[in-house]
Amino acid sequence: MGRAFAVAMLIATCTSNARTQTRDSIRDAATPALSTALSYSGEVVGDVAGGLRRGATYAGAASAQLTVLLRRIVGWSGLQLFVFALDTHGGAPSDLAGDVQGVSNLQAPARLQLEEAWLQQNSFGNRLSVNAGKYDLNSEFYRLQSGGLFVNSSFGIGPEFAQSGTAGPSIFPSTSVGARVAYKPTPNVVWRTTVLDGVPFDRAHASARLFAPGDGALLVTEVAILERPDSAGMNHDPRFLVGRGLTRPYTGKLAIGAWYYTALFPDLVDTMTSGSAVEHRGSGGAYVIADRTVWSANHGGPASLSTFAQLGIGDSRVDRIGSYVGGGLTFTAPLASRPHDELGLAAAWARDGSHYERMQLAVGASTSSEATIELTYLAPLASWLAVQHDVQYVVHPGNAPTARYALVPGLRIALSH
Repeated sequence: MGRAFAVAMLIATCTSNARTQTRDSIRDAATPALSTALSYSGEVVGDVAGGLRRGATYAGAASAQLTVLLRRIVGWSGLQLFVFALDTHGGAPSDLAGDVQGVSNLQAPARLQLEEAWLQQNSFGNRLSVNAGKYDLNSEFYRLQSGGLFVNSSFGIGPEFAQSGTAGPSIFPSTSVGARVAYKPTPNVVWRTTVLDGVPFDRAHASARLFAPGDGALLVTEVAILERPDSAGMNHDPRFLVGRGLTRPYTGKLAIGAWYYTALFPDLVDTMTSGSAVEHRGSGGAYVIADRTVWSANHGGPASLSTFAQLGIGDSRVDRIGSYVGGGLTFTAPLASRPHDELGLAAAWARDGSHYERMQLAVGASTSSEATIELTYLAPLASWLAVQHDVQYVVHPGNAPTARYALVPGLRIALSH
C-alpha cells in the first residue's frame, strides 16, 4: 500500500539524513562527490480488539542508498545519480486489522529489490530539473511534510490514488520506470509532471517487465505553492534546486494534482450483453493537499504546531476507493526537555466508490466507508535512533465486514547511518 515518499518511516525518517547530505554537498564544494546511507525500520503491530483476528506481527524494511554528484567526477554540471536498494520482510498488519487503507506503511511483500535508480539533470540556474529511471513518484508528488510523521499509509498518499490502476502507481513498495520534469517559475512555486509505465516493474510471481503490451502509461502533474521564510529575493540561489532529496523544509504548502492512466480497465459492475465487463479507456483522479505551521514558540524555540489536510477523488467505475479525506495535527517539542520529539493526531476517511457498492449489493454483501484515527509519538533517542509509539482506531474496517472497529497499537524503531 502506498506511501511511499511517501512513505514509510524508512523513507520519511531514516533517509532524510542522506537527502540532507545530498543537498549540503551541492552547497559545499568540499563535500565528497559520493555519499551513502543505510537505514532500518521495524515495527511490531497488533490487533487487540475487533478487526479480523487478534494477534501481532512484525514488519521491517532495510535500505541502502547511494548518491553520486557526477559533476564532481566527470565535470557535467547539475547531473546526479541516485540508487536505492530495499529489503522488505515480515508479516502484514492489515491481515489482522482487516482494514483497506493500511495500518502500517512498512507493509510490503518479502523481497529484495532495486526500489529506485535514476539520473537527474538540473539546469538554468536550477529552475529546471529532468529525472529519468526507476522512480518513486510519492517522493515528490502528493507529499506533505507534516503527514510524514504518521504510520497509516493514507497519510503519505491517499488510497484513491495509491490503490488505483492495475497494481497501483509507482510508489513504495513497487515502482515503475519513466521520466519526470520539474520547473520553478519562482523560488516558491514548483510545477512537476511525470510519465511512467502504467504497471510497476516488479510484478506478481517474481516477474519483471517494462512497458509490456497493455500497460499503458501513468501521467501525473502537480503544482505546488510553498512558503519558506528564507526565500525572499533569492530567485537564482543554488538553494532553489528542484528534484528528489533537495527540498528544503517549509512553513506552508498548497498543492493541486491530477493523475491519468491510458490503459483499458474493466468496470467493476457494468457488463455488456455478452456478459463480459464494460471496458473503459483511461482512468483518472485529482487531489488537493495543504500543510501549514500555525503556531511557533516565541524567541525561536523549537515548539511548533502544524496542520495538514488531504482531499482526493478517484475513478469509481474501476477502482474500489471513490474518494478520500484526511487531515491532522503535528506538535513538535511537546515537552520542553525533548526539543525533537513529535506528537501527532490525524484522521483518514476512505469512501467506497458507487460501482464497488453496487457490486457488493449484487452479491448480498454490505459495504461501508472506512475511517481511521491515529495517535502517535516519535522520540529520537540519538542521531541514529528513533522510537515511535502508535495507536490506531479503525471504524468499519473495509475488509472485515462483520467488524465494527479494530484497535491497533504499534511500536516502531528506526535506525540510520
